[in-house]
Amino acid sequence: MAALVGGVRLGLRPRLRPVVPPADLDARRWVRALRRSPVKLTFPSGEVVERKRVPGKPPRPAASEAKTPEQPPQASASRWPSTWEETGLRYDKAFAGDRRLSSVMTIVKSRPFREKHGKILLEGRRLIADALRAGAVPQVFFFSRLEYLRELPLEKLRGVSLIKVKFEDIKDWSDLVTPQGIMGIFAKPDHSKMMYPESPPCHSLPLLLICDNLRDPGNLGTVLRSAAGAGCSRVLLTKGCVDAWEPKVLRAGMGAHFQVPIVNNLEWEAVPDHLPPDTRVYVADNCGLYAQAQASNKPSACDRRFLKFHKPEKGEEDLEAGASRDWLPDLEVQSYDLDWTRAPAAVVIGGETHGVSLESLQLAERTGGKRLLIPVVPGVDSLNSAMAASILLFEGKRQLRARADLGNRSRS
Repeated sequence: MAALVGGVRLGLRPRLRPVVPPADLDARRWVRALRRSPVKLTFPSGEVVERKRVPGKPPRPAASEAKTPEQPPQASASRWPSTWEETGLRYDKAFAGDRRLSSVMTIVKSRPFREKHGKILLEGRRLIADALRAGAVPQVFFFSRLEYLRELPLEKLRGVSLIKVKFEDIKDWSDLVTPQGIMGIFAKPDHSKMMYPESPPCHSLPLLLICDNLRDPGNLGTVLRSAAGAGCSRVLLTKGCVDAWEPKVLRAGMGAHFQVPIVNNLEWEAVPDHLPPDTRVYVADNCGLYAQAQASNKPSACDRRFLKFHKPEKGEEDLEAGASRDWLPDLEVQSYDLDWTRAPAAVVIGGETHGVSLESLQLAERTGGKRLLIPVVPGVDSLNSAMAASILLFEGKRQLRARADLGNRSRS
């Protein structure tokens, strides 16, 4: 017998436990986990015992009965094949110093370049989708992820140059706080060839908006957004206004460019050609002291402003000396909330710095229009141009709706 020393058997090697690889340990753990919660127990006698369901917990459906929940259909992505190769589209990857990328900033900053080459830049998936829906013609798309293209109609991307760039490059070009990772160069839209959404008759107004000397991009974008929201039939921009396709105007417009027809860069001689027959032109009174100035001998700020657009002829007396104002069009002033929508109407909105031009007053006089006065408290010179446009457009909509309701009640 082997001797024992201190409780340890001498002459015998200690029994070592086998080393188990980590992969086998994981497999054993999974097996034990499955054995702890069996679905069914089958005994040698043939008895089958199912696992008891936990109270308050619905039973799991069988594998044959399990159905995947229906996914809501997606408007644009549903038409896409499962793989990119099946689309038949090809895209290029931009490299460092790619000259195609420099054209983006040129389009953004240069209005003469946009007008000469007839190109505009749109940024963001929603704005690009609105443009495609309205019939704008895309030419080049810069994108950082393929998923952004899948949100656009596949048929609209045929024949378009697709260029994949880094998101950091788009971030450098973008003026947005949170860039959306996609930009598109489009041919400059022609309002006569665009497909604008059809508004119900109750929302469409026989009302036009004429922008005169609107030079602030944020104001013009907001004016366009209000015109689209009110159901305005058309917006005319005269020379002197900021470019409607400038990126800042596009951002402020929030898609209004593709919801209402916009005629850009018009001479005043061509404005009547874009007005329906028997249209009366009304001028927004952004100088509330005009009526007092007509009756006073002292020159007002309005008089000095109009002098920028009219040089008195020989024999006319100087306004600074308190002379006659016979050269000014004689327009009646009325409150904006009185009825002025019985005939087709066009409203002129002037810029905050230069106001309305003399040509707009002359056109209003020839068409039998008036000055619409929005009263403000003493000490306030004028309202913001976008705010004045919104007030007048929705006031016109209210008057038209009230007249239509009155007609319906009288017929009933």
